[in-house]
Amino acid sequence: MIDLFPADIKDLSLRLKELCLDGKVKIALAESCTGGLIGGAVTEIAGSSAYFQGTAGTYSNEAKEKILSVSPEVIAKHGAVSSECAEAMAEGALKLYEANMVISVTGVAGPDGGSEEKPVGTVWFGIAGTGRSPSSFRKNFSGERSTIRMKTVRVALETLISGLGGALV
Repeated sequence: MIDLFPADIKDLSLRLKELCLDGKVKIALAESCTGGLIGGAVTEIAGSSAYFQGTAGTYSNEAKEKILSVSPEVIAKHGAVSSECAEAMAEGALKLYEANMVISVTGVAGPDGGSEEKPVGTVWFGIAGTGRSPSSFRKNFSGERSTIRMKTVRVALETLISGLGGALV
């Protein structure tokens, strides 16, 4: 059998499953720079359909607008790699999937596409959930494209676990 994800990612996905099932929580995702990798990590664990609603792989700006209802003005004013876009993506996925908690990611995985303001490795994470205001945070990762994307998966899973009240062991 081929392992698609490192052991620590699978462990995080398993911990997420436990928290979701214990709290009867439905989660969903909105992914840009990871292109579905976070959803892949979540569904690596058998039984994920009991709590995982889905992931919106919205790589293009048009997809963010059409699928997640991100305002074209948000993208025009702040860019797709911004706190505003990450939060709008999370809110869009929350409504789309009728989930309790969502995390979104949008960033520059490289090797091209970076700028002085948003260098390669810049990733914005958006969080939305029922009964809470959307929020976001930025991480700056280093490494090759695949490394940046896997670090993003790891932080997204850790953020979901933390947001559900779980301790990272």
